[in-house]
Amino acid sequence: MGFGTTDPATGQLVKEFPLQSDEEILHELETADRRYHDDWKYWPVAERARVVGRAAQILREKRDEYVEYLTLEMGKVTRFGYFEVDLAADILDYYAEHGEQFLAERPLPGEPGAKLVAEPIGVILAIEPWNFPYYQLARVAAPQLVAGNVILMKPAESVPQCALAFARLFEEAGAPEGAYMNLFCDVDQVARLIDDFRVRGVTLTGSERAGASVGERAGRNLKKAVLELGGSDPALILEGAPLEHAVEQVVMGRTYNSGQGCVNVKRVIVVGRERGEEVLAALKERFAAIKVGDPRDEDTLLGPLSSERALDVLLRQIEDAKAAGARVVQGGNRVDRPGFFLEPTIITDIREDNPLYEEEAFGPVLSFYGVDSEEEAIELANATRFGLGSYVFDADVEHARQVAGRMESGMVYINSCFVDSPSLPFGGVKNSGFGRELSELGIGEFLNRKLVRVAP
Repeated sequence: MGFGTTDPATGQLVKEFPLQSDEEILHELETADRRYHDDWKYWPVAERARVVGRAAQILREKRDEYVEYLTLEMGKVTRFGYFEVDLAADILDYYAEHGEQFLAERPLPGEPGAKLVAEPIGVILAIEPWNFPYYQLARVAAPQLVAGNVILMKPAESVPQCALAFARLFEEAGAPEGAYMNLFCDVDQVARLIDDFRVRGVTLTGSERAGASVGERAGRNLKKAVLELGGSDPALILEGAPLEHAVEQVVMGRTYNSGQGCVNVKRVIVVGRERGEEVLAALKERFAAIKVGDPRDEDTLLGPLSSERALDVLLRQIEDAKAAGARVVQGGNRVDRPGFFLEPTIITDIREDNPLYEEEAFGPVLSFYGVDSEEEAIELANATRFGLGSYVFDADVEHARQVAGRMESGMVYINSCFVDSPSLPFGGVKNSGFGRELSELGIGEFLNRKLVRVAP
């Protein structure tokens, strides 16, 4: 399958891009490898950081242009597109400002003459998705370019213009050829790149299936991999939680980006049956009031799904859930208009034998559970093979912290579904993958922490 732009709001094909040949892919790898060994890794950290910081400045100067690509290629609601552009710029700035500190030599306490030196390792292959076409790229590009690595970026097939625009940032900011390069390639070409010794690390954000394949191949080639995979993120509404605030957060946490986010709220678990009915009624009312429509309309809250395939997968999941005994209390249907639109949907009465009990619904489909006790809520929250993010709502913050300590996830957010910052590490456990992006942890994933010791 080639790369192409299809407007999800209309279903119309806008532009196609050919796959690169094997020779072209090999040339880009050779260019990147030469740039790393002969030039980029020798740049002072401050100079590499200057390039990344300049890219952030250009992105802010061209916000309107870059937002339009997001809306055109994956249907992102325009006003939310500005949030992504600004966050991507913040990430670039964060590593430009803190890179020297993160990469500074560190003495080892108790070992006179010993220190750790942070060094890059070479060409990093990044395989990134369509749901946040700049944010996902920035999470890799900013830390690794400042660290002195070079990047071969394989973007999703449906967002080629976003990928090309993001690469232009670094070209315009003064990065030399080979420091950051796009690959419009297929799965077999990616596999051969992982096999090539010159690629020294692989990072992927995607599905379990893709993560298992990339992780296995990287392991066979003894290469470091970072995998950020799926999630089935629960939101626990405990007995002491103010319901109005919790409902408001859950509505946006499930529907933001048309529900197409790894850490979007997927499941709501309410402690107390009566409170559960109250929350369900409030959620149903709020979901029914959400305006679904043109992502360029400033009143729209829910835009289209990214593709017809994504819509079809969700419709099948809804039908399979109903067939297994679940009850759709709101939505559940394709919106009768051009494009790939789904009604915001709430499903309840989901038993353990229901496929939706384990599956990730990557769109505006919320699973709802009411339980009798906090213990039951925690057990249900952890009853998934995923472990990316989770959310806890309670007026007693210290108690919420105790519950957070029992959540099997890489991240727990208390009383909010929207806390995203370049300085906060991102990543999961279990089948949600391993490794971390963002914060100081993100720059350290593809470094050689070299010991240098002077004999006493």
